[in-house]
Amino acid sequence: MKPKKNYPAEVYLNGKWLKHDQAFVSVFDRGFMFGDGIYEVTPFYNGIPFKLKEHLERLQYCLNEVQIEFDVTSLEKIMLEAVSRAGLSKSDAAVYIQISRGTAPRTHFFPENPTPVILLYSFPVNLEKFETKRWKLLVSEDKRWHRCDIKTTALMASIMANDEAISLDFEENLLVRKGYFTEASHSSAFFVKYKTVYTHPEGPNILSGITRKQIILLCKNSGIKVKEKAVHLDELVEVDEIFLTGTTTQVVRVESVHSREKELFRARKSDITTFLQNEFIKLTRA
Repeated sequence: MKPKKNYPAEVYLNGKWLKHDQAFVSVFDRGFMFGDGIYEVTPFYNGIPFKLKEHLERLQYCLNEVQIEFDVTSLEKIMLEAVSRAGLSKSDAAVYIQISRGTAPRTHFFPENPTPVILLYSFPVNLEKFETKRWKLLVSEDKRWHRCDIKTTALMASIMANDEAISLDFEENLLVRKGYFTEASHSSAFFVKYKTVYTHPEGPNILSGITRKQIILLCKNSGIKVKEKAVHLDELVEVDEIFLTGTTTQVVRVESVHSREKELFRARKSDITTFLQNEFIKLTRA
């Protein structure tokens, strides 16, 4: 069953706080017409932002890559205000930020000197008990573009992949490009074999996950060997554990992996996954 979502009570749009049903953009906004925009999601544990600097740095990187001129340092105060206005200062929450290139006559090239459109709001999210989840994954071909390191609002390929998984009663879709796992439709993927943690290296084929980086650091600080190397489909027979990470996913254990025809993987162990989950809880709930 597909989970239901609610609209936030109000949003911040271009300098104003508005009720969600009173916030509008032009039909010629390039985010509306082309998906010409960047987004970011930052988690708040008990009202306290987690890795806020890193999330804003990733947002700035993505804006720079697509040549949208905007200084993200101005958003930190507004993010904190959004959490407060939503009544979430002592709760688990997240802040969504979307920055489109702005409104201009429709052209495939970038218009000159557009004014970016800034959308921001906070919403409640359940960040507890992720360590109790056991996810079942579908495997599909990675049909996304070749700049997955840019967190663009143009998410049609990811949306189609995620919807395919959810519609077939899976929790996520694990993507494969030329036989190698890249990441999931909205999560980073980790594989454990021979007591070593593997994950796809940074680059244009994956998003530079903030939680992903933190898990790699936790591994290194705990003496767990990490290799940033892509895992091939044929290597699944050697894999003992798989887990996914993400801003609101956090660290989730994978119970099994399936194609449309058959089961490809079933977890044999959970030692490293469980250890990293516990360390992540310590980190975020300290």
